[in-house]
Amino acid sequence: MNYRTHIASSLSEIGQTAWDGLVGKQDKANPFLSYAFLHALHESGSATPETGWQPQFIVLYDGDELAAALPLYVKGHSYGEYVFDWAWADAYQRNGLDYYPKLLSAIPFTPVTGPRLMAVDARARAALIEVLQATQGASDVSSTHILFPPDEQARQLGEAGYLLRSGVQFHWMNAGYASFDEFLATLEQKKRKNIRAERRKVLEAGVTMRRVRGVDALDEDWRFFTRCYRHTYAEHYSKPYLNLDFFRRIGREMPENLLLVIAERDGSPIAASLVVHDETTLYGRYWGALEHVPCLHFETAYYQPLEFCIEQGIQVFEGGAQGEHKMARGFLPTRTWSAHWLAHPSFSNAVETFLQRESGGIDDYIDELNDRNPFKGG
Repeated sequence: MNYRTHIASSLSEIGQTAWDGLVGKQDKANPFLSYAFLHALHESGSATPETGWQPQFIVLYDGDELAAALPLYVKGHSYGEYVFDWAWADAYQRNGLDYYPKLLSAIPFTPVTGPRLMAVDARARAALIEVLQATQGASDVSSTHILFPPDEQARQLGEAGYLLRSGVQFHWMNAGYASFDEFLATLEQKKRKNIRAERRKVLEAGVTMRRVRGVDALDEDWRFFTRCYRHTYAEHYSKPYLNLDFFRRIGREMPENLLLVIAERDGSPIAASLVVHDETTLYGRYWGALEHVPCLHFETAYYQPLEFCIEQGIQVFEGGAQGEHKMARGFLPTRTWSAHWLAHPSFSNAVETFLQRESGGIDDYIDELNDRNPFKGG
């Protein structure tokens, strides 16, 4: 390989121009891969060595050109990943072995499919996989996990010896709808009736909705949204991953990719959601409320963003992790991937056997979901 290899502990070692230039050359890249988003996670203290996310990005240079890169972290836990390996960690512990630290290639706290093996061409991508394998082999880690790669990269990782695992998310597809009512008309009558009833409940509760583009968001909007976000985590007895500094940073550095939906009653805000988007795809991300209003979550986090997609001609709305309830709102099952390498041969064999069984279950699950297609005529 005629590449110079470097392990970067900070994105600033790579530089925004070089990083975003490489991201821009990838198929199906998304805003979460941008320097602005990742750097905000690191600099805000949300994803740092102190919180169990130690950046160890692999970068390859061809002369002075950044030819390939892999967002990679040394992890001391499995929080914020959305591909669950807690049972694997427990099995290691019960056998007197350490599962942590492990290597993880992912966007922290973001279950969104996108390029992980970023490269200028196939040759550089193959070299990147080789460097990753050499790095994991020389490291004192139990395993390596690449989460939410696109189909083609999952196939390449499988060919390189990684164990593939599939999962399911729910995505809405825009069939060129002229309005929300036109979209509703494509659903089964019961689904259509339920959505209208849910939206009516919000109106009857005296709640109005306000959409704020990132370029127009004020600091008071980010402070209110963070308050909602933290309140909802507290209600579920959890600690939020993200903080006000993070939301302020993305609001400042990538406002063109952000939309806030703010719910108000009697002139006061009571709930909000934040979605991220580019020209083709919208990603449902964060939501919070200060008080309970029936169906407000659906209106704020689904129906308002769906209207925005239709108005802007956005083709896909990725609903995030889990949630069969999304199907009743027009979202359909979509397969996702992750790739895994385990250093311990016996555990690797056991996980491979488990994944073979699990894969059959996922196939059956997707077939079952497709049988419940919410659209007219299935």
